[in-house]
Amino acid sequence: MLGYFEFFYRLKGSDVDFDREFPPERDAAMRLRTRNALNLLGLDAADRGQSPTQWQRSQYPQPYRDRIAVVHEGIDTTVVKPDATARLWLSGGRCLSRADEIVTYSARDLEPYRGFHVFMRALPEVLKRRPEAQVLILGGNGVSYGRRPERAETWRAQMLAELDGALDLRRVHFLGPLPYQQYLTVLQISSVHVYLTYPFVLSWSLLEAMAAGCLVVSSRTPPVEEVICDDDNGWLVDFFDVEGLAERIAAALAGKEDAISSRLRAAARQTVIARYDLNTVCLPAYLKLLRSLLGSSKNL
Repeated sequence: MLGYFEFFYRLKGSDVDFDREFPPERDAAMRLRTRNALNLLGLDAADRGQSPTQWQRSQYPQPYRDRIAVVHEGIDTTVVKPDATARLWLSGGRCLSRADEIVTYSARDLEPYRGFHVFMRALPEVLKRRPEAQVLILGGNGVSYGRRPERAETWRAQMLAELDGALDLRRVHFLGPLPYQQYLTVLQISSVHVYLTYPFVLSWSLLEAMAAGCLVVSSRTPPVEEVICDDDNGWLVDFFDVEGLAERIAAALAGKEDAISSRLRAAARQTVIARYDLNTVCLPAYLKLLRSLLGSSKNL
């Protein structure tokens, strides 16, 4: 039996106590222990385990880690790739392409676990500095992780209320969840892609953005630092540094056609090809792991 072990919750030093704006609730310790019960049962039952990243593996109790292999699910880089001819038509009829200044942000749902509140607070300064910039925000209005907002029905509504009057909403486009090909088009026309996360499960969207050739500005948090090295294949900022995030986004827009941008984009894609490509790296690693469980070298 091969078990998939995605995340082991901890009360300290991980996602739960990371954001002081949302401190742990009083019953957090009991809830986390209950969540981890299934993890512990799985660890006891499985012959081997698999986690997508080294950091996610490191969250599991030490006695089990040697039985957990690190194999990412993989990104199909023959599908997720740059396309200089990509075009996106907005509902109002405007067509956007790589020629435009475009800030992109994507998450399953727009919520603090993926830094939505920090990203939104950086936008007024970005839009002020870059009057031609357009912002494309992808994601639903539910809550995948963490808690629900207290002052509005959705985090989107709460942040728009907080920033009332500070945003030029003619240039901020909430696109919701998109079909996969349209989502890839958004990445392909991006001038700068923002990915923020608590110390938590690494999103596929980060690797997809890198594979699509995006210049990524991301949070300096453990799961991200496993993939991005600052000024090597992307830019890192402190998760809570709103001013620093705005500065990096504006700088990326100002230099979107320069040699630094080209170098970072190329290095980002190469990172995914070398370490996370579905067909050449991850699928062979899965098969090798399965063969090791079978004690056989037979083809699967």
